[in-house]
Amino acid sequence: MQAEVKWVEDFKFLGQSQSGHSVVMDGNGGATAPSPMEMVLMAAGGCSSVDVVDGLKSAGQKVASVNAKLTTERRETAPRIFTQVNIHFEVSGEALDPEIVAKVAADSLEKYCSVCLMLGEGVEMTHSWEIV
Repeated sequence: MQAEVKWVEDFKFLGQSQSGHSVVMDGNGGATAPSPMEMVLMAAGGCSSVDVVDGLKSAGQKVASVNAKLTTERRETAPRIFTQVNIHFEVSGEALDPEIVAKVAADSLEKYCSVCLMLGEGVEMTHSWEIV
Protein backbone atom coordinates (compact mmCIF):
# COMPACT_ATOMS: atom_id res chain seq x y z
CA MET A 1 0.00 0.00 0.00
CA GLN A 2 1.21 3.50 -0.80
CA ALA A 3 0.02 7.05 -0.24
CA GLU A 4 1.27 10.55 -0.94
CA VAL A 5 0.72 13.72 1.08
CA LYS A 6 1.38 17.12 -0.50
CA TRP A 7 1.61 20.44 1.27
CA VAL A 8 -1.02 22.84 -0.12
CA GLU A 9 -0.63 26.01 2.00
CA ASP A 10 -0.33 27.09 5.62
CA PHE A 11 -0.93 23.83 7.54
CA LYS A 12 -3.21 22.30 4.91
CA PHE A 13 -2.20 19.06 3.19
CA LEU A 14 -3.72 16.87 0.47
CA GLY A 15 -3.44 13.13 0.94
CA GLN A 16 -3.83 10.84 -2.06
CA SER A 17 -4.33 7.10 -1.70
CA GLN A 18 -3.02 4.39 -3.96
CA SER A 19 -6.64 3.69 -4.92
CA GLY A 20 -6.98 7.23 -6.29
CA HIS A 21 -8.92 8.95 -3.53
CA SER A 22 -8.02 12.30 -1.99
CA VAL A 23 -8.56 13.82 1.43
CA VAL A 24 -7.64 17.23 2.83
CA MET A 25 -6.03 17.45 6.28
CA ASP A 26 -5.42 20.51 8.44
CA GLY A 27 -2.53 20.44 10.88
CA ASN A 28 -3.82 23.64 12.49
CA GLY A 29 -6.14 21.91 14.92
CA GLY A 30 -8.67 20.98 12.26
CA ALA A 31 -9.68 24.55 11.43
CA THR A 32 -10.54 23.87 7.76
CA ALA A 33 -10.41 20.05 7.50
CA PRO A 34 -9.90 17.08 9.80
CA SER A 35 -6.55 17.04 11.58
CA PRO A 36 -4.23 14.07 11.01
CA MET A 37 -5.12 12.74 14.49
CA GLU A 38 -8.82 13.02 13.69
CA MET A 39 -8.13 11.04 10.52
CA VAL A 40 -6.48 8.28 12.58
CA LEU A 41 -9.51 8.20 14.87
CA MET A 42 -11.95 8.07 11.95
CA ALA A 43 -9.86 5.31 10.35
CA ALA A 44 -10.23 3.22 13.51
CA GLY A 45 -13.98 3.85 13.53
CA GLY A 46 -14.35 3.00 9.86
CA CYS A 47 -12.23 -0.14 10.01
CA SER A 48 -13.95 -1.52 13.10
CA SER A 49 -17.42 -0.65 11.78
CA VAL A 50 -16.74 -2.66 8.62
CA ASP A 51 -15.94 -5.65 10.85
CA VAL A 52 -19.08 -5.18 12.96
CA VAL A 53 -21.39 -4.92 9.93
CA ASP A 54 -19.70 -7.87 8.21
CA GLY A 55 -19.74 -9.97 11.38
CA LEU A 56 -23.41 -9.29 12.06
CA LYS A 57 -24.41 -10.05 8.48
CA SER A 58 -22.30 -13.22 8.44
CA ALA A 59 -24.05 -14.34 11.65
CA GLY A 60 -27.44 -13.89 9.98
CA GLN A 61 -28.36 -10.78 11.94
CA LYS A 62 -30.69 -8.27 10.32
CA VAL A 63 -28.59 -5.17 11.02
CA ALA A 64 -30.06 -1.83 9.91
CA SER A 65 -27.45 0.63 11.16
CA VAL A 66 -24.11 0.84 12.93
CA ASN A 67 -22.81 4.09 14.39
CA ALA A 68 -19.35 4.14 16.00
CA LYS A 69 -18.71 6.93 18.51
CA LEU A 70 -15.06 7.29 19.41
CA THR A 71 -13.61 9.06 22.44
CA THR A 72 -9.96 9.48 23.34
CA GLU A 73 -7.50 10.59 25.93
CA ARG A 74 -4.21 12.17 24.81
CA ARG A 75 -0.91 13.00 26.41
CA GLU A 76 -0.71 16.56 27.65
CA THR A 77 2.78 17.12 26.23
CA ALA A 78 4.27 16.59 22.78
CA PRO A 79 4.03 14.25 21.10
CA ARG A 80 0.30 14.32 21.96
CA ILE A 81 -0.37 10.69 21.15
CA PHE A 82 -3.58 8.90 22.06
CA THR A 83 -3.22 7.07 25.36
CA GLN A 84 -6.72 5.59 25.33
CA VAL A 85 -9.39 5.11 22.65
CA ASN A 86 -12.92 3.84 23.26
CA ILE A 87 -15.22 2.86 20.42
CA HIS A 88 -18.89 2.72 21.37
CA PHE A 89 -21.00 0.94 18.77
CA GLU A 90 -24.68 1.85 18.47
CA VAL A 91 -26.30 -0.97 16.52
CA SER A 92 -29.90 -1.24 15.37
CA GLY A 93 -31.77 -3.91 13.49
CA GLU A 94 -34.46 -6.52 13.70
CA ALA A 95 -34.27 -8.97 16.65
CA LEU A 96 -30.52 -8.55 17.14
CA ASP A 97 -28.89 -11.09 19.46
CA PRO A 98 -26.94 -9.19 22.17
CA GLU A 99 -24.40 -12.01 22.48
CA ILE A 100 -23.60 -11.83 18.77
CA VAL A 101 -23.34 -8.02 18.86
CA ALA A 102 -20.96 -8.26 21.83
CA LYS A 103 -18.84 -10.91 20.10
CA VAL A 104 -18.45 -9.13 16.76
CA ALA A 105 -17.61 -5.83 18.51
CA ALA A 106 -14.93 -7.51 20.63
CA ASP A 107 -13.58 -9.56 17.72
CA SER A 108 -13.15 -6.41 15.65
CA LEU A 109 -10.82 -4.78 18.16
CA GLU A 110 -9.08 -7.98 19.25
CA LYS A 111 -8.73 -9.94 15.98
CA TYR A 112 -9.69 -8.22 12.73
CA CYS A 113 -9.44 -4.41 12.57
CA SER A 114 -5.94 -3.64 11.26
CA VAL A 115 -6.11 0.00 12.37
CA CYS A 116 -7.20 -0.87 15.92
CA LEU A 117 -4.63 -3.64 16.19
CA MET A 118 -1.85 -1.23 15.17
CA LEU A 119 -3.07 1.41 17.61
CA GLY A 120 -3.45 -1.21 20.32
CA GLU A 121 0.29 -1.80 20.31
CA GLY A 122 0.76 1.53 22.09
CA VAL A 123 -2.73 2.67 23.06
CA GLU A 124 -5.31 1.20 25.43
CA MET A 125 -8.15 0.22 23.09
CA THR A 126 -11.58 -0.44 24.65
CA HIS A 127 -15.06 -0.86 23.27
CA SER A 128 -18.68 -0.87 24.34
CA TRP A 129 -21.93 -1.40 22.48
CA GLU A 130 -25.66 -1.03 22.70
CA ILE A 131 -28.61 -2.04 20.62
CA VAL A 132 -30.67 1.06 19.84
